[in-house]
Formats: sequence, structure tokens, C-alpha cells
Amino acid sequence: MNTLTHLTKRSNKLMAAITLGSVLALSACTAIQSSSSVDTGSFSMPAYEHLVLDNGLTIYLMPQREVPLVTVSAVVRAGSVNDTISGVAAMTAQSLLLGAAGKSKAEIEQMVDFLGASIYADAGKEASYIGADFMAKDSDTMLPLIKSLLLSPNFDADEFDKLRQREIAGLSQAKESPRSVISRYFDKFVFGAHPYGNATSGTSESLAELNISQLRAFHKSYYQPRNTAISVVGDFDTEQMKAELSQLFGQWQNGEKVVALKLQAQQPELSSANVLLVDKSDAIETTFLIGGKGISRDNPDYVGLKVVNTILGGRFTSWLNDELRVNAGLTYGARSGFIAYSQGGVFRISSFTKTSTTKETIDLALKTYARLWETGIDQLTLDSAKAYVKGQFPPKFETSGQLAGLLSDMYLYGFDDGFINDFQTKVDGLTLAETQRLVSSYFTQQNLQFVIIGNADKIAPIAAEYGEVTRLDIKAVGFGG
Repeated sequence: MNTLTHLTKRSNKLMAAITLGSVLALSACTAIQSSSSVDTGSFSMPAYEHLVLDNGLTIYLMPQREVPLVTVSAVVRAGSVNDTISGVAAMTAQSLLLGAAGKSKAEIEQMVDFLGASIYADAGKEASYIGADFMAKDSDTMLPLIKSLLLSPNFDADEFDKLRQREIAGLSQAKESPRSVISRYFDKFVFGAHPYGNATSGTSESLAELNISQLRAFHKSYYQPRNTAISVVGDFDTEQMKAELSQLFGQWQNGEKVVALKLQAQQPELSSANVLLVDKSDAIETTFLIGGKGISRDNPDYVGLKVVNTILGGRFTSWLNDELRVNAGLTYGARSGFIAYSQGGVFRISSFTKTSTTKETIDLALKTYARLWETGIDQLTLDSAKAYVKGQFPPKFETSGQLAGLLSDMYLYGFDDGFINDFQTKVDGLTLAETQRLVSSYFTQQNLQFVIIGNADKIAPIAAEYGEVTRLDIKAVGFGG
């Protein structure tokens, strides 16, 4: 079977010829097909106010008066890309909830539970988050609590030891489910020693080495007003909320200047097809990711790529799910997607199957992926995907939590209202010619990277067909060297 990978490895000239022929054929098809647009109703960014305090703290205020609830989300530009010890960003964020301003973890939890509120804290690749949901009438209690958690955490040693042991046990448990950890292996395999390869969770060894002093140092370095944004969405008076936040956070002091990482630099080149084979000897199924480099969140083609990927693997009726699940019965699900960071990202195809059908499933996934070049997208399929994407867009920004998350992302990734306000126009304006450009520009044809988790003794010969194999035991510490 001439899969995309085989063509990549054995005959780049043949792939070029196929691609050229496909483009010419698609160009001919474009001339005789007409586009239709489905009206899914307009959707625009709700009104909000954006201000920056004298200390550099960014504040977003979006009143939503329908229900008496308020969501507060604080985002700090510091995530696993900033880890000095693997996992320190995530552990610092989670430790914010272990007590603050003299109140113990138990006292804070009791107060929050009594109010029927909720609080959370965690970290991702490029940011740390702390937030809360509560009744509007409880703002005078919850807003000072958020301030104390963000600015004055106790970093209680005993509570931290308990948290660390839970996280170490959780890492071991997570590796029992390949689907829950394979993305960490994939990022490490694609980015190597680059900060985007850092696993937010850390490793069992790195977490064991962490201490309270390191958490305090990380907090002091990055948790500063000029490195933070606070978004408030819900039932409140804007002027009153502005005054209250200014009073609470206006005296927050900055420390040493935070130096932004140049994450575009020194990202490894993917110059050959490679396979990371992760051995889980007791596995009865194979889990895999296939892909390579992706896009940054501010890429101007972000919306168009969302539509094209919807066709390939972004919905239940996508090509990948149709071929692998519905038609072939090889899996319960197959997807694809771009995972975008501020200065880079990954594209990946994902699925799983029983061990005996590993080769059949991977080959079919590659063959289906190659349809982007070999047959291309027709007008009916494009129109259907455009209608789907437009229809799915507004529900993603309905709740106060979703809107607060959107504002946090705007701060973190540097995009503005245009993402919301121009979304439908950009979808409607996508043509077949544009989809061809997007496919040729962003979807990796050659030098694909594979992460395969399963019984290595049984699937090693199969893995070797797709590139140079690196083998790793899933019980090994971390997610790849």
C-alpha cells in the first residue's frame, strides 16, 4: 500500500507529481462548482472594558446581568515553558490553594463551600491560572480571597508534601491510560529540549526534588502585576467593580522584570520521519499520534485551518472518523487538530485500535490524510464544514466561564475582538482555492512524526515501516529524552 509515509520516504518526486496533478484537477473542479452560504445567525463579542492599572495589571470587565453569578479568572504569563525544574509552574499554581494570608487550606475550603462557590488553580504550557465562580452577592468575600491566594499564598510545607505525593501517584496512574499521556510524549518527541517539549505535569523524579523554597522563588519571579491579567465576567456594576479591583490590586508591587522567552528560536527541524515506540507490555490496543509542527495562535489562517481540519478530523462525520470508525470498524474514534501555542504548535492525527489491526489502522489514517492532496475538498464538503463551524462557534462562548477564558486567551496570545467579530466573515469567505493553499502550506506531507504506544514486541516491525524508531518503556521516568 502506498501510504503517505511510504511516498515520503521512497519517492518525493512521485508525491510532487501527484500533488501537482491533484492541484490541476481541483482547479478544474473549482471552475464548475458554486459555493453556498448557510446563515447561522450573527455573533459578536459582548461589550467589555479593558484597563491597565498603574502597576501594569491588566483588567477585563464584561458585565453579563442575566443571572446573579460572577466568574473571575486570573492568568499569569508563566507555564511549563518557564520551568527551571520540571513541574514547578504547575505545582506553584496548585499550591496557591493550600492556604493564604494566614488562612489554612481547610478554612478556605470551608468558607468557599459555605458560599456554594468554587475555586481552581492550575498551569499549562505558557500560563498559570487561578479563578473562581460565585454568587454576585458574595463578591465582597470572594474577591479579597482571590487576592490573598494570588498574592500571599502560605506555601504550607505539610500540605505541599500531601499534594506532591498525590501528583506523583497520579503520574503513575496516568501512564496506565496511554490516551491520557500520549500528547506529552508527542510534544517531547517533536520539540525535544525546547521549552515546548516540557511536560506541564513534571515527572516523578522532578516532583520529588521540589521544595517550598523553589515554589516561592517561582512565584516571586513571575506572579507580578505587569505579568498578569484579571478577567471578571458576570453580574456586577462596571464602575463599582473597577474601583474594588483597583483598591485590592493597585498596591501590588512588581519585582525584577520578567524576561519573555523567545520561543520561536531553536525549535528543532523535523528533517526525517521518526517514530517513538512506547512499550506498554500489557497493552491489548495501540494508541498513536501522527503529525508534526503546527501554527501559533495568532496565525492569520487560524480560522481557515479550523474549517479544513473539520473536514479531515474535527467532527464526527470527518473523513478520518468515517473511514476508520464507520466504514472500517477499526476504532471508536479518530480525530485531527492543530494545538496552537503563542509562538508555535503541533498538528496531529490521533486514534487507537486493537493490537492486531495496528498496521491496517495507521495505513488507513495515512491514506485518508493523503486525500487532502490526492482528491482534495469539493464544494459540497466545504459548504457543510463551514456551516458546521459557524454553528458550533457561538456555544463556545455562552457561559461566564467561557467568556472569562476567552479574555484570558486574548491577553495571553495577543489576539483581539476581531477573532469573534470577524469569525463568520472569514468562514464564509473561504474558497476552494484557499483550502488548497492552506493544505499545501500547513499540513505536513513529509517527515511525519509518529508516537505509538502499545505492546512493542508485537508492533515493533510495523513501527519500523514509518521511520527511524526510538523505543522507550512507558514505566521509564518522564516522557522521552
